[in-house]
Amino acid sequence: MASGLIGKFATVGGATMASRVIGFVREAMMAAALGTGPVADVFYTCFRFPNLFRRLFAEGAFNIAFVPLFAKELEGEGGDKESGEDAARAFARDVFAVLASWLIVLTVLALLTMPWLVATVVAPGFNDTPEKFDLAVTMTRIMFPYLLCMSLVAMFSGILNSLRRYFLAAIVPVLLNVILVSILTVAIWFDWPERQVGIVLAFGVLASGVVQLAALWFGIKREGMAFALAAPKLTAPVKRLLVLMGPGLLTGGVLQINLLVGTIIATAQDGANALLNYADRLNQLPLGVIGIAVGVVLLPELSRALKAGDAAEAQKLQNRSLEFALALTLPAAVGFIVIPDAIVSLLYERGAFDATATRNTAMALAAFATGLPAYVAIKVFQPVFFAREDMKTPFRLSVLMVVVNIAASLLMFPIIGHGGIALATSISAWVNVIGLAAIAWTRGEFRPTSTTLRRLTGLLVSAGVMGLGLWLIRDWLTDLDAIFLIRLAAVGGTIAVAALAYFAIAFASGGLSKDEFAPLLRRFGKRA
Repeated sequence: MASGLIGKFATVGGATMASRVIGFVREAMMAAALGTGPVADVFYTCFRFPNLFRRLFAEGAFNIAFVPLFAKELEGEGGDKESGEDAARAFARDVFAVLASWLIVLTVLALLTMPWLVATVVAPGFNDTPEKFDLAVTMTRIMFPYLLCMSLVAMFSGILNSLRRYFLAAIVPVLLNVILVSILTVAIWFDWPERQVGIVLAFGVLASGVVQLAALWFGIKREGMAFALAAPKLTAPVKRLLVLMGPGLLTGGVLQINLLVGTIIATAQDGANALLNYADRLNQLPLGVIGIAVGVVLLPELSRALKAGDAAEAQKLQNRSLEFALALTLPAAVGFIVIPDAIVSLLYERGAFDATATRNTAMALAAFATGLPAYVAIKVFQPVFFAREDMKTPFRLSVLMVVVNIAASLLMFPIIGHGGIALATSISAWVNVIGLAAIAWTRGEFRPTSTTLRRLTGLLVSAGVMGLGLWLIRDWLTDLDAIFLIRLAAVGGTIAVAALAYFAIAFASGGLSKDEFAPLLRRFGKRA
């Protein structure tokens, strides 16, 4: 229920944070080993392609349709838990059979037509560079089956989340980063050629998908939700899932569609995709930790509250989720906008990643960060519609979002290069979230209480004061001595002081509730 919502967010967010931290280690090692050269450009371009489909079909359209239906099956008719579990297990079995069959066909077709896909969809900008094009075909072929594994991972994660078993599904993505960091460690130690590093990393991506799938299968088996393999058949619940998935194909994966549009446009600028990836990796830390935590927890909780007919609980879940999401997102966004150069330099500037790469990455990071609060708020407002099985409204707004992103990218890329692509994604995110909030308000499906409005005002003031303090010292941070330990102490210390100041002001102004955060603090205190 809403009273324990922050604890659930913390469980998912903590597991995701572990993956993101190791992800930063991976990106720092990638920067040192490959810089922004052709192999890095090809790897990131190709890896984004199966990632697009994974997030579009699996974590996007499939998950937003599957979780509400599975959660409602679990509730059972008349609250009969045993019959609900049986119905949910049968539903999962039938969905798995259809999903796995479709994914196998898609994978085979993609592998057979990969040169055409790379030339027309994945990286048309590589057509004039035969070496990059051939490497892109090879890498994409190796990594594409990762989609199959991760789509089934998304399904198993949805089962565990609906059972309110959040931790395992949130922690398994760390396996991707662990495997890639291990490969990069060996590659750097033995000074492998760049092309060899790229190929082995592609195999590492595929291996991580297999390992994650196995881990989650054992997870659902432990919860008594394992099922026997069956022939695919379109039962009534599966047909309902497919109907809901239709508009959700764009809605759930709109961020990835926007990034793919940017990827295609950016292939016209050498190194642009690597720069955007390094910036997006930083931007994805708060977006991933906070946005994923909110999206993972809110959708099944809201679906179950609506199934039980508890409208008051549903409103409370939505308000608390919005407060939590913005409480942690606003200071991150301000930091990325005000001191991006210092952050990028600390994390990436070494080896093949030079000062010019730092400046270019920092520009993209600041542009991405202007839309960070919007992207996280989308994770709060979309479940308001998804839990009610309304996929059409978010779909229509997502279409508008994609149109705005494409238009803004094409307009700004010739003027400010890769930074225009990052800024376009932010502008489109604000268009989407404003539309979602306005429609939910007019329908009476979301009503911010006076408490929520007061808290959001306090959070904005706190973030503004913190941002002013960072702006006053940003030149000093940017011009720091090149010695890593000095920069680490200065930048790390500044971020810590800024965070303490932000939270102190937020608690003092009522932007954050001491009563709601106290149980969480006591919980971590006991662990310490």
